[in-house]
Amino acid sequence: MSPAIRDLRPNDPADTESVVRVRRAALPFMISSGPGVAFEVASAHPDKRYRLLVAETGDGRVIGTAQVGIVYNSPVPGQGFVNAYVDPAGRGLGAGSALLRAAEEHLAAEGAKDSYAWVLDEPPHRAFAERHGYSASRSAHFLRLALASAELPVLPRALPAGVELRPGSAYAADPRPLFEADAAASLDEPGDVAVEFDDYEDWLGHTWNNPYLDRELTTVVLVDGEVAAFTAAHTDGATRYSSAMTGTLRAFRGRGLAKLAKTDSLLRARAAGYAEAFTGNDTGNAPMLAVNTWFGYEICATETRFTKTLTPSAG
Repeated sequence: MSPAIRDLRPNDPADTESVVRVRRAALPFMISSGPGVAFEVASAHPDKRYRLLVAETGDGRVIGTAQVGIVYNSPVPGQGFVNAYVDPAGRGLGAGSALLRAAEEHLAAEGAKDSYAWVLDEPPHRAFAERHGYSASRSAHFLRLALASAELPVLPRALPAGVELRPGSAYAADPRPLFEADAAASLDEPGDVAVEFDDYEDWLGHTWNNPYLDRELTTVVLVDGEVAAFTAAHTDGATRYSSAMTGTLRAFRGRGLAKLAKTDSLLRARAAGYAEAFTGNDTGNAPMLAVNTWFGYEICATETRFTKTLTPSAG
């Protein structure tokens, strides 16, 4: 019997922890926690039509999960996404196919024309996507740094004239400068689907108030009082740290400010007891890959973005 597909119960800690367990088993390079999983659902923009699905066996064990929704802030309408994960111990029971079928039905009902999915770049996963009508496009790497033992660079004794480092927590009263920097830097992020990043309240809801965001370990670089670069730190509150986004505004590139931000954040993360650092890079983003390689990050896995044109919903 195929697993049953249902929506996550975000107010049930046992249910959110089951999603964390599946994600950690299927993709151990991502930060995940029960509060973070619940937040995904609670903070989703209404136009995202977001659902977090779970695949459950007859005895009540969750063996798979999928994130599905609409790219609501894209200037191109009808762009949907689905990212499905199955616990390796639960493969072969049809959970992946059942999750994908339910996700595509939801997307089609919401008017999506295309579905985008990240898939581990390994033969069984690629074959699964291709069997279900998906075609490969761009790819991205997961990278890992053994933070506890890494030979990290040291901060310069004196920063260049006009340069200042601040933690993200310094912007607690007014985070708008960080929103504006994030929006500007994100314009140059590689991707298959263009997005318009201009809703401050939405950014507050899903970025600034994200429980994964560690504002104290987030580093902001200012030049003459203006935000020039930053690295946003996500943590699981235990041992795992992740660079969620590192960006330098165009006018300040070529000065090593991204390295400065990451150095400061990584040093403080290690001092706080974090033992592993993760990040992700589009394979075509050579400058950021070079920065992370310089720090000692090593590629630990690769994902490929697959896409499929959906059949319009009969409804």
